Amino acid sequence: MTEFHLDDSVSQPFWDNSVEPRLAIDPGDTVVIECAEPVGQVTPEWTDDELANLDFGKVHALTGSIYINGASPGDALEVEILEMTHKGWGWTGHLPAFGLLQEDYDFAYIRHWELDGGSCHFGINDIVLPFEPFPGCVGVAPAEAGRLDTIPPRINGGNMDIRDLVVGSTLWLPVFVDGALFATGDCHSAQGQGEVCGTGIESPMTMTMRFNIRKDLNIKELQVRRPSPMTKVDSAGYHITTAHGPDLMENAKNAVRYMIRWLGDNHGLTESQAYLLCSTAGDLKISEIVDAPNWIVSMHMPLSIFKA
Repeated sequence: MTEFHLDDSVSQPFWDNSVEPRLAIDPGDTVVIECAEPVGQVTPEWTDDELANLDFGKVHALTGSIYINGASPGDALEVEILEMTHKGWGWTGHLPAFGLLQEDYDFAYIRHWELDGGSCHFGINDIVLPFEPFPGCVGVAPAEAGRLDTIPPRINGGNMDIRDLVVGSTLWLPVFVDGALFATGDCHSAQGQGEVCGTGIESPMTMTMRFNIRKDLNIKELQVRRPSPMTKVDSAGYHITTAHGPDLMENAKNAVRYMIRWLGDNHGLTESQAYLLCSTAGDLKISEIVDAPNWIVSMHMPLSIFKA
């Protein structure tokens, strides 16, 4: 078993089964992966205007691909997330025509975070989130030919933004081509369930992963096993807003809108600041989906992130 290092000098903002792999490893090998700033262009100095002109052709700046010797279609690729370290900064923003409440926010807004040890500082009203990193994008090459953009999640994995892919987790992906051709990136320092504004705390990071091949597993899509606790913010209770109706998407939007209003009334945040906090700290949940004709969606905001 060998440890390799893969730098972020070449980004892969696409999925393509014809791509030349940058690294070939054996099952059991470990790779230290440098992950660039997730969209491949934002710096700590960016302004709202610069975010408004973001080049989606560079999204996401993935590192890869990694060829795992012996991986064949029908296998499962097993990936263990061993370590993640930040580089001192991250950002969150909302953009026109993007995010859950895009009809409410037709302008760009960016907020930069200071990352210090195990803390993520919002820079407003002493709001601090714990550093709970994960890769937003993990995936293998798809079976179909051609280049696919990285924005939506797909059967091969991709931009899933599942915050449960934390250090200590193991994930399994179905393999569609020889060698699997794994790539990853879009690291987040923290994120709520739902990533409602379209961004978490987007951060460049160094990540260590170990790879294996499972020929005894037959899975159709990503599966994950993660450690407890679910989140470090679960220590001081929650404020919860709810919305009901026959349309889950509309319920989700309204539950977030109600939380944005609560954050403004009780913590002095602007609507943009509150929207970003819902995305980075709030958990959007389906609370009830069996009592027709109406379902319930809730938004949970941890109280531990606010100064007592």
